[in-house]
Amino acid sequence: MTLSGYLSEKESALQKHEQWERRWELTQLKSVKLDAPHIIASNSVRSIVSTQLSWPFIDLGAIPLGTETLVVVGGGSLIDRVKIFRKNDWPALKVVAIPSIWGSGAEVSPVAVMNGHVKDIQFSEDLIPDRYVIWPELARGAPFDLLRFACGDVCAHALEAFTSPLATPQIRRQAAALLNEIAEYPLGFDDRWFDASSAACLLQARSSVGLIHGFAHVLEPKLRSSNLAANWGHAKLCSVFLLPVLRFNLSTSSRVQKLAVEFGLDLEKVLATASALFLPEEYSAAMAEAERNWEGIARDPCSRTNCVLVRRDSVEFFRKFRGAGVPT
Repeated sequence: MTLSGYLSEKESALQKHEQWERRWELTQLKSVKLDAPHIIASNSVRSIVSTQLSWPFIDLGAIPLGTETLVVVGGGSLIDRVKIFRKNDWPALKVVAIPSIWGSGAEVSPVAVMNGHVKDIQFSEDLIPDRYVIWPELARGAPFDLLRFACGDVCAHALEAFTSPLATPQIRRQAAALLNEIAEYPLGFDDRWFDASSAACLLQARSSVGLIHGFAHVLEPKLRSSNLAANWGHAKLCSVFLLPVLRFNLSTSSRVQKLAVEFGLDLEKVLATASALFLPEEYSAAMAEAERNWEGIARDPCSRTNCVLVRRDSVEFFRKFRGAGVPT
């Protein structure tokens, strides 16, 4: 697909999202009459879901014939699996997505990612769930580290939407305003992160991601297989690499600074948030794997839409990075 065709398809998907009044509160979900509904939920939230929703629980591989509506409650990976299943195997199925934690924005996104030895990233307006529900209480009991990593995921989406070479001025204005706002949020439980997550995801879907996601997409399967105890997930990688990539972009080109001035982005606040999310020991562990896989990271489609060109020798910056400030 040509770049213009890709952008046109993405714009169509976003318009479809914006034309639908698809966001529900939990009270609306409970009061509406759904056609032949069933629930798929992550184990971590299944108990609380069962106290509020009385429809039968099923597994994705065992959906009964006659099911017309699937309510999926969980993280981005589970929601993406349901989205891809609906697109490929059951197009008439209605999907109501309920994120158990913010970060991925899968509940509104025309993008779905399948995890395997490599990341399979799919884009289609058919992947957008029919409705989504914000249920903040689902995240209240999540481990603190997971909440922080989810915040980093939101920041990465918003920042890379802002810096993307494919972003329009409108996207940059919206992303700058969002980044300035979430810089005031605590890096932990706050129900405002859910709507920020949806907004950041939609901005990113209309532009592109960058090197943060290049690191995350290449390293996640490799780190999970070699360091299972470290719990290397997408959100954690985005959090850990947010500051190094931002510093790399700032030290390599004046473009980000100029965009920040033009669109009113408070770079110091963004840097403060990125610094608060940075984990030096985890970064060192991840970089050991990144050095072995640098060619794949540099060539990853996400890295190729980074705001600054990623070269073979760019790895030297990240090899030496320890979290200290780089002149900007």
